[in-house]
Amino acid sequence: MYKNPYGLEIHLIKGDITEMEADAIVNAANSYLQHGGGVAYAIVKKGGYVIQKESDEYVEKYGPVPVGEVAVTSAGKLKSKYVIHTVGPRYGIEGKDKLESAIFKSLLKADELSLTSIALPAISTGIYGYPYEICARVMANILKNYKAKSLRKVIVCLYSQDAYDIFKKVFDSILKS
Repeated sequence: MYKNPYGLEIHLIKGDITEMEADAIVNAANSYLQHGGGVAYAIVKKGGYVIQKESDEYVEKYGPVPVGEVAVTSAGKLKSKYVIHTVGPRYGIEGKDKLESAIFKSLLKADELSLTSIALPAISTGIYGYPYEICARVMANILKNYKAKSLRKVIVCLYSQDAYDIFKKVFDSILKS
């Protein structure tokens, strides 16, 4: 476990984000919130079709979610209350500032909803091609400087051992006091 200067607990774990006990889990989404693969598919498969239905309704009402922005749905049958869907950038196409925005706005949304815990995946490292090390550096720096309102605990949940090992090395260098 790490702690930032403002008392935010940061937990790095290897596991399945759909099993996390947190007020919200973050989904690395596409702009149309279609849950056809990766983390998004796993979330709908385990949480139920209601998540896709609410995602469709969101897009119908507000339009596609811009890169770096967020949308919120219920979490269906998952252990969390909400799914915060964030649209990460595609590596080499949209800039690193959009990855920063996707991570930061997920945390802000959790605070806006008065949540105390959130679980984040390695945003944009799947089909969008971001290297784990870049994602880990961006995330660690945001978490190090994030001054939470209600949020007390952030779980960074990584599915593969490779991702976990890289994030651990980067988090140790940036977040260890």
